[in-house]
Amino acid sequence: MPTASARHILVADEDTCLKLKEEIENGADFADLARRHSQCPSGAQGGSLGTFSQGQMVPEFDRVVFSEALNTVHGPVKTQFGYHLLEITARD
Repeated sequence: MPTASARHILVADEDTCLKLKEEIENGADFADLARRHSQCPSGAQGGSLGTFSQGQMVPEFDRVVFSEALNTVHGPVKTQFGYHLLEITARD
């Protein structure tokens, strides 16, 4: 079964998500922004979700994590939890 490692930033609204993505594209550190803004407990670890198998995360996550480019910030990705920026750091 495929596995991947990723990190994310979870926020409540799309506007905030887009602003954070722009900051990252302009050189801001993803992990620092995750620690300051993410509403997920993973924010304390710079947004790291560790390694997980396909199917362990919500379908919206899987679609991005298991098909999009590595080391690129993707999003906003809307889920039942809010809006996410995702960066896939590895995939098997």
